[in-house]
Amino acid sequence: MCRKISFEGLELESDRGVVQAKFFCPPSSTSAVLMVGGGDGGFDGPASALYPSLAEIFYDKNISALLLDYRIHSFPGDLDEAIYDVCIGIRHLLKLGIRNIGLIGHSFGGAVVIEATVRESKISTVVSLASQTAGALNVNQISPRPILFVHGLDDIRLPPDCSRYLHSIAKEPKELVLFEGATHSLRQSRESLQTLLVEWFERYLTP
Repeated sequence: MCRKISFEGLELESDRGVVQAKFFCPPSSTSAVLMVGGGDGGFDGPASALYPSLAEIFYDKNISALLLDYRIHSFPGDLDEAIYDVCIGIRHLLKLGIRNIGLIGHSFGGAVVIEATVRESKISTVVSLASQTAGALNVNQISPRPILFVHGLDDIRLPPDCSRYLHSIAKEPKELVLFEGATHSLRQSRESLQTLLVEWFERYLTP
């Protein structure tokens, strides 16, 4: 278990309203991972509150974490508004001097971070967890930045063929990881997923 690291609650002002966030920032960090959930938003992410756990691990590796909640929670999610929120978070990190930024999104959030990466050239790498395909079809524009697709083979909400398809149309560098026995939340593979993500961001965000 990770020790509890204190975070800063943020209210990021924008022309469309306030974006709520939690910021875990070790001293002198120049790298950060921004994380968003599915259409229902929140700060915890999938796999039984994976995001706060990742934030604590990243802190010890001198990588900041910005856990961001959408202004609008709706089904189906408002993709353009959610992308806007992520871009507000990215700009906040850049203003702080963060230069190596990675994104993680789950489900609806997978499409959000893919499109945000297409629009924001400052993003170094992106991870899509159990993503939908709707809104993510510009994924072929992310290269040469690396992208990781993760999906559970027992996902009945968004079948693994969603990530298989996105991976097939994405350009290199890219990677696809499918977890046996994992459902949409990926909680059955939580430890393996956590290890995978820590290693991925250490590889692509650590100077």
